[in-house]
Parts: sequence; C-alpha cells; structure tokens
Amino acid sequence: MAFQSFLQVCFLALISFLFLYRLMRYKNGCPKSSAGIVELLLNVHRVHDWCTETLESCKGTFVLEGPWFAKMNLVATCDPANAHYVMSSNFDNFPKGPEYKQMFDILGDGIFNSDLDLWKNQRIAAQGFMRHHLFHQFLLRTSRDKVEMGLMPIIDHAAKHGLVINLEDIFQRFTFDSACILVTGSDPSSLSLELPQVLFSKAVHDGEQAIFYRHVKPRSFTKLQKWLNIGQEGKYKKASKVVDDVLSEYICQKRKEVNKLNQQLVSKDGVDILTSYITEKESTGLKCDDKFLRDTALNMIIAATDTTSTALTWRLLFNVDEVKNLVYLHGALCEALRLYPPVPFNHKEPVKPDILPSGHPVHPKTKILFSVYSMGRMKSIWGEDCYEFKPERWINERGEIKHESSYKFLSFGAGPRICLGKETSFIQMKAVASALIYNYRIHVMEETPVVSAVSVVLHTENGLMTRISKRWE
Repeated sequence: MAFQSFLQVCFLALISFLFLYRLMRYKNGCPKSSAGIVELLLNVHRVHDWCTETLESCKGTFVLEGPWFAKMNLVATCDPANAHYVMSSNFDNFPKGPEYKQMFDILGDGIFNSDLDLWKNQRIAAQGFMRHHLFHQFLLRTSRDKVEMGLMPIIDHAAKHGLVINLEDIFQRFTFDSACILVTGSDPSSLSLELPQVLFSKAVHDGEQAIFYRHVKPRSFTKLQKWLNIGQEGKYKKASKVVDDVLSEYICQKRKEVNKLNQQLVSKDGVDILTSYITEKESTGLKCDDKFLRDTALNMIIAATDTTSTALTWRLLFNVDEVKNLVYLHGALCEALRLYPPVPFNHKEPVKPDILPSGHPVHPKTKILFSVYSMGRMKSIWGEDCYEFKPERWINERGEIKHESSYKFLSFGAGPRICLGKETSFIQMKAVASALIYNYRIHVMEETPVVSAVSVVLHTENGLMTRISKRWE
C-alpha cells in the first residue's frame, strides 16, 4: 500500500508539474526564458519551424536563458532593424566572438572564425584573388567542364535508364568537386557514374551535424562527450582528422607544383586560390604557412559547396515548369534562398553591453542568434504571401532584377562581412539550373518526404529523390 501511495503522489506531482509548465512557459505569446530552453530541446527535430512560429508570436525577437551550468543565454531575432544594427551600424561591438570559434573550431583561424585585423587582412586578400580576371576565367572554365563532363553524363544515364536518383547528392558532389578545384586545384572526382563515397565530403557533413548539436545541448554535456570521445563529439573528432589529412595532402601537392614550375603557374586558363596565396604571400602580408592554408582552404570549400548545392536542391521542389529568361531564373534562385537559406542561422556576441533596436538589452556572453530561415517567412517582412514561392518578387516593373535589402535577405550575410562568393555562387547555380531545366523534365518523388535535416546547413533528411526524362526526344 505504501508503494502504491508513493506512485500516486509521484503521478499527481507529474501532472501538477506539466500543468504549471504549460501555464508558465509563455508570456504574451513568447516563451519564458527557462521554459523556452525546454521547448527548444523538445523541438530540436523541427527547430527552424519552431523558431519561426515563436518569433512570429513574439514580434520578431525572444530571449532564452538556460540554467547556470548550461551556459545557454541567447536572444533570437529575425528583425531587420536588429540585423542592420549588429551587422553594420554598430559592427565593431558585435564580432563573431570566442564562443563562435569554439563551436566551429574545425574552421581554425579562417575567415569565418576571425575577427578584427586578422579578419580584415584575410578579407582583403581573398577579395583581391576572387575579383581577379584570371580567377573568373578559371571559375567559368571549371563550371562549364563540370557541367558538361561531370553532371550531364550522370543525368543522361539516369534519364536513359529511368532511374530514380537523389539530386541533392548529385548537386553536393558537383559543388564539392568544383569548390575543391577552384580552391586547391585538385579534383576529388566524386561526381562520376559510380558515385563513390568521398571521405573528405562525408567528414565535412559529419562535422556540420555535430556543430548543430553544440548549439542546442548544454556545454557541459558537449564537454563530457568530447572527453569520452562518444556521440556527436566522437564523430566530430574523426571527421576533423580526415579533413586535416586530406587538406595536408592537397597543400603539400600544391607546394610541389609551385616549386617545380618556379611559381609560374599562371596561365590564360586562370589560377586556383591556393596557388594565389602561395605565390603572392609577400603582397598579402599574411602568414601563409600550412596551418593558414589549411584553414583558408576549408573555409572557402565549405562556403562554395553549401550555398550552391542547397539552393539548387530546394529550388527544384517548386513547380516552375519553364525558365523564361535569366532574370526569371535569378528570381527563382533568390526565392529558393529566401525560403531555404543554406545557413539557416547566424550568431554574434557583444563586446560591451548594448540595447538592440527592438529594445532588448544584450551583454557580453549573450549570444544573438539571427534566424535567417525565419526571416524569410515573416509576414511583417515579406507580406501575407511569404510562404508562397514567387520568383516575380525579385523582378521590378521594367522586367529587371529587383534588389532587396540584405538585412531582410540574409542568405549571403550583410554589412562588412557579406559573402565574398555571392557572384560565384550565382554563376554556378545558373549554369546548373539552366542546363537541367532546359534539357530535362524533373519529377520529384512524393513517396520520399522532403524535410530539413538537423545540421548547421539546411540539407534535407532523406535527399531529393527524382525521376528524370529528356525534353527533346
């Protein structure tokens, strides 16, 4: 009887807790700080949609504070005014911060993790190399060759034999190979009929997934996993070693090429980024040792791979049968990026206490999280039809490309840190999308649901399974 009474007391206590939790977790439509952390963990499998729903009810900004041991204090926002303030007008007070570097430590001291003078010097050097006409020649040749000799044979093969293929995987292979060639001059050749597993690509994917969980799990739990070498942190450690080994080989090979040809690798066909850093190290003022080259190469490969492949994947979900012209195609790609940004969130930390335009105070150690995914789905920003796919949204009355503020369209960032590879991404996206849509009919298989994966990059969970047929037969 005593045990039965104990169970009844426990049951009543549980019911009371759940009732009070439901009663206390929201205030004026927004989650209360501690209850919000629980809500976040309960919705981690659909975190981007949960964040969107919560931000919609909280007028674009809400606060989450975890218990002291979790060290999870953040302000989540999709307010364009906050974005402009943090990313531009008060830029110096909002660097990436040391916590960002800890979260993304696989990126080392590359441009994504760097702040202050190190970031400025890297950006100046990268901007100079990427704007050079020789790099543009190399970009155009690489994109054309990969489409004609890598992508099209696989699509032709699938169409000829009536195969169902995962187009997201194909796009990732295309952009990964292209990025490796543009950055290092080496082709991993993942885009072939055999569709081989490439350890480097898998390692990057595993690393991105582990980094996502670092954002939602208490730091103490992450440290325990890291110490025991288990779970996501165990996978992360293995992935980091693969990345280090592959990039070390690429750098060693590139140095041998440069030394063999006495630094005369420049040709009319263009030059890769790694060669530029090695041969122009004196002019950059950067310490171009192997560690620097490793960090720089990885940052650029990830940036070039994820933006292009993700945008192409989500773009093909929408039923737009014909591409009228390149302006319409540009609008369609921007619309896909608005609804499905490759990097769905970004975050900063203030150096000094401040108050955001939304009225929310922030302090050092407070993480300001910008939900790029939610920003594209706010009625207050994009109108009542914000969930609709409308390429016309990006075309003005004269039939020209309409430019929207980067502070409400954060897919490429904004302010001084806006993405350097934006134009490179559009060139590759248009090359692939126009070739596919002009030559093939693409049918998305409804049997395989297309849902977002849990990662810092907006991949799909099950891929984009499609059946392809030729248009001109």
